[in-house]
Amino acid sequence: MTLDQIIALVVLVVVVGVMIHGRLRSDVVALSGAAALLLFGVVRPVEVQGAFASPAIMALAGLFVIAYAMELSGLLAWLIRKAKGMTRVFGRHAVWIVIGLCGSVGGFLNNTPVVVLAAPVIRDIALSLGLSPKRFLMPLSYAVIMGGLLTLIGTSTNLLVSDMARNAGQPVFSLFEITGVGLCIATVGGLYLYFIGSRVLEKTAARDEAEMAARREAEAAGKGKRSLLSSFRLPWLMEQRASPGGSGDAVLGNVDLYEKGADRPLELKRALASLAVFVAVVLASAFGLAPIAASAFAGAVALILMRVITAEEAYAGLRPEILLLVAGMVVIGSSLEVTGLAQAGADALIDVIRPYGPWAALFVFYGVTLFATDILSNATVAVLFSPIAVAIAAALGVDARPFLVAVMMAASAAFATPFSYQTNVLVYQMGNYSYMDFVKVGLPLNLITWATGMAAIPIFFPF
Repeated sequence: MTLDQIIALVVLVVVVGVMIHGRLRSDVVALSGAAALLLFGVVRPVEVQGAFASPAIMALAGLFVIAYAMELSGLLAWLIRKAKGMTRVFGRHAVWIVIGLCGSVGGFLNNTPVVVLAAPVIRDIALSLGLSPKRFLMPLSYAVIMGGLLTLIGTSTNLLVSDMARNAGQPVFSLFEITGVGLCIATVGGLYLYFIGSRVLEKTAARDEAEMAARREAEAAGKGKRSLLSSFRLPWLMEQRASPGGSGDAVLGNVDLYEKGADRPLELKRALASLAVFVAVVLASAFGLAPIAASAFAGAVALILMRVITAEEAYAGLRPEILLLVAGMVVIGSSLEVTGLAQAGADALIDVIRPYGPWAALFVFYGVTLFATDILSNATVAVLFSPIAVAIAAALGVDARPFLVAVMMAASAAFATPFSYQTNVLVYQMGNYSYMDFVKVGLPLNLITWATGMAAIPIFFPF
């Protein structure tokens, strides 16, 4: 190994180790790794500059501002309140309808605000029906995660993989290019949650529901002093590693704060303007009129010029911790390419799977990526495995697209632990789940989505 390869490998191992440890902010860790690579000359200033000015960063920044404008207008909260009214007609099935709607919204908006606003509503609906929120909060998180697989902008992980592909000389992905694969995974995953996962959670929730029934009887007799809702409060601020729309440090506050967001009044003029800009951004990208980075950036500026959102509010909605995390990880990913480490890792993997052909290579690669996602942040996985995906495809003489799509799917479909995704952290606390609850429901979901992805990817992206 060359000196540059050794330095890049040491920096990578340290960054990953510190992120797993979880004591420091992920964005600070990523930027520290990028700074070390720059100081040691492993990457050049122009490569660092390129990471911070990459299309993924521009697209994310613009989309964050647009989504924040929609949130401030009360549009998302209004939609969720309207969905809540369906319980009078559909009963407990209305909860699953709301979960499905939130999942579809996750294909176009950042996952976290969707769950932040919907989770208290789902919890209150469940309690009003005499059911434990444990039945529904975990499926809500999973559904929104799978919704993020539907479009390029559904999660920042997708944008990051597309950007890494561009750096490796591959064409960027279009807005709906991955929709076919994502829809297959989301459909199969949703059916599993409704028919099987719900039964597993029903057993977990049985004890809570028995306690709730006893508490109701005590309150009816004038002996209860605590409300039903008090058992499902998030009592303290929690900081935990998670992923941007996907990865990043999640600072998840008291549920009461989220309920204030859910009760935000609808400002019709502001809501329609922000929605119109968002639709224009999506259509411009979908029809190839402008790249997603350009249309999202223009949309964010348009909202400020139209006075739908102030400049101060736009800055507040930027979420710099996620943008800096992505930029830092892009620098670290670039070091793997320029030093040849990505090619070396691909060669080692190819030596094992070459005799079995591209499909077996994709199967193993998807599984390794999926396993890594349950341990590392999504941004880390995207940066590590995107260059390897391109190198494996080149060595096998096939198109790199199937392997890059596998990274997108596996790096977002993280279900087996409560700390593998930011929305999982939120519902983990709010629903009083145990760690094993996520393993029991999420591990089979990992395997099911893996099998579905393996069936769907070669159909939509032939080798």
